[in-house]
Amino acid sequence: MYVCSCFGITEQQVKKHADDGACTPRQIASACKAGTDCGSCVRRIQALLGRGTCPRRELADQGKPVLAEVTTLNRAA
Repeated sequence: MYVCSCFGITEQQVKKHADDGACTPRQIASACKAGTDCGSCVRRIQALLGRGTCPRRELADQGKPVLAEVTTLNRAA
């Protein structure tokens, strides 16, 4: 099912980015642009991310990059 119609991002893609360390809608947007156009998908992205613990939250709170692997993968594609 599509989450972001503007960029054709699916629930599966959002979940993959979350598994790779994206903890917030902003980090999902950095990984795949979902939520950066009309914004109607941001609430759905928040729901998919849930309120669970994020394994990389400590890095994010320190302002350190947490999506290095995702960024590298996107560049290679």
